[in-house]
Amino acid sequence: MGGPLLMLSTRPWRRTGGGRLRRVAVEVPTEVQRTEAIFLVMRRMRSPILTLIAAFTISILGLTLIPGVDENGNTWHMSAFDAMYFMSYTANTIGFGELPHPFNTAQRMWVIIAIFMSVIGWAYCIGALLNLLQQPGFKRAVALQRFGRKVRHMREPFTLIAGYGQAGRTLAAALDRTGRRIVVLDEDPDRLEILVADQLLHDVPYYNGDPRNPGLLGLSGLGHKLCEGVMAMTDKDEQNLAVIMAAHLLRPDIPVITRCSEKENTGKMADYRPQDIINPFERYGAYLVLALQKPGTHRFATWLLNEPGTEMPGQHDGLGDGKWVVCADGRFGSEVANDLRQAGLEVEVVDPADGDPDVTGAIGMVAGAESDTTNLSLAAHARLQKPEIYLTVRQKSIHTGALLRAFAPDSVFIATDLVAFETLARLEAPLFWKFIEFIQRQDDQWSRKVMDQIVARVGERTPTAEKITLGPTDAPAVCRWLEEGTLTLGQLLSHPDNRDEPISVFPTMLVRDGEATYVPDLDTKLRKGDQLGLLTRSVGLGLLRENLTRDVSVEYCATGEAIPATWFWQVVTGKRPRCDHHQTSPTEEKVTTNSHQNNRAQ
Repeated sequence: MGGPLLMLSTRPWRRTGGGRLRRVAVEVPTEVQRTEAIFLVMRRMRSPILTLIAAFTISILGLTLIPGVDENGNTWHMSAFDAMYFMSYTANTIGFGELPHPFNTAQRMWVIIAIFMSVIGWAYCIGALLNLLQQPGFKRAVALQRFGRKVRHMREPFTLIAGYGQAGRTLAAALDRTGRRIVVLDEDPDRLEILVADQLLHDVPYYNGDPRNPGLLGLSGLGHKLCEGVMAMTDKDEQNLAVIMAAHLLRPDIPVITRCSEKENTGKMADYRPQDIINPFERYGAYLVLALQKPGTHRFATWLLNEPGTEMPGQHDGLGDGKWVVCADGRFGSEVANDLRQAGLEVEVVDPADGDPDVTGAIGMVAGAESDTTNLSLAAHARLQKPEIYLTVRQKSIHTGALLRAFAPDSVFIATDLVAFETLARLEAPLFWKFIEFIQRQDDQWSRKVMDQIVARVGERTPTAEKITLGPTDAPAVCRWLEEGTLTLGQLLSHPDNRDEPISVFPTMLVRDGEATYVPDLDTKLRKGDQLGLLTRSVGLGLLRENLTRDVSVEYCATGEAIPATWFWQVVTGKRPRCDHHQTSPTEEKVTTNSHQNNRAQ
């Protein structure tokens, strides 16, 4: 089965035009056409509450007007306060007793009437309240208020995800695993029920609403100062376009990544300058062409994009000249067929409804129907008819993943995984993704040469991508050394105990002043602020961390002079790191300065 890069493209989308849209800065709206929950309660509970108040008022009035007789036979009238106090516990069935004197028959008859009136009033009131709580409008109002409150109170950077389909779900789970907070907006309540059931590490604010509403996007955090990006992952291009418009016009400072299904909608989206537009059909077809025309480059890139520790995949040669059968329907079939034809290949397009195609003279086949069962059936027939044929199969449902893994086609196309995978690559490892894009533009000879260099450095299993910035946080010792000395890239990547031995780290990129150098020379002199894209093993990364953070290690790698690591042996041998004074505390500096001044005075 092909690696995840079989779902990526070598052909980036093009923006239409070189200008920018004219816009005026406005405040991000957060007003949504809604009814406040408290207003709904007051409006729907008005009649029940008035009924209950009337029952209490009549009961209290009757108690104050009906005369009673005390223990001495004197006539008395209950005060309004005593009557209200008596009804407050009688109507609630608490029953403290009669006050301030025992009631006579007339008063007790009235109390019986008052009890029944209050019971009816309470039943009416409670029934209306329970009915209100079940109303969809009230539930939406409460959910909207709770959602807005959660988003407003977020204190960590977060990403707004519009659409929680398979792509959005995969993206959300990956971001959650890395500790990044998210907010989800989707118009399908069934998808949000899946979100509730997903075992995410963090509490995720979510709301069931239309992402095309700018006010709802604002309430979802588009205008929040900690919103660091918007992912338009719905399965409708119109909704994704609306999200892009809102983000560009209201918050042009934050990046937007979107998916697109229709090729004609790519230009409309590009006018609003998102960070990237991912059309899975177009990208898969383009990368399939790369696998046919430059198999060495395809193998190289696929190997790097596999899970760390994955064995190097095989290489399929001889697929760039011959007949291909595309048995697919809809947009996917037309996109793949067009890409193959533009590569100069002979393509036969077959409707899956016509049955199993004849693949006798074909070198490859694409099974891309809307049904996974149909695709597996088509692929099985092709394999039986011609066992050596190159098979690429489309998967739509996540439930058939085990079947496809067992069938083991040469390539699997999963549109939602393609979108999620590329989005994550751009978010989590931008330097690594730029290197992958650079690889796809190279020829097989260059790819084989660089891949051999990487294998010699880190081994034949897929390495881990890392990014290091030569600054006080990632490389404090290197920064101190560069203030007085020089350090080459090769010296930095040498063993801290034997500088003639390289560590298992390979440099893929060096970014300096915004300019990227791919596969930089090891003799390159480093500067503070340089960004390094690296491929490494865990052991090599640990040794590199030692060079980045320990003054004795970086000095040894730069000069070859071994400095003791402990303070005691530094005192005994009289050897201290050259940049050791940078680590002196302010108190020690003050003492040293005063000592020098006293010596000069003497």
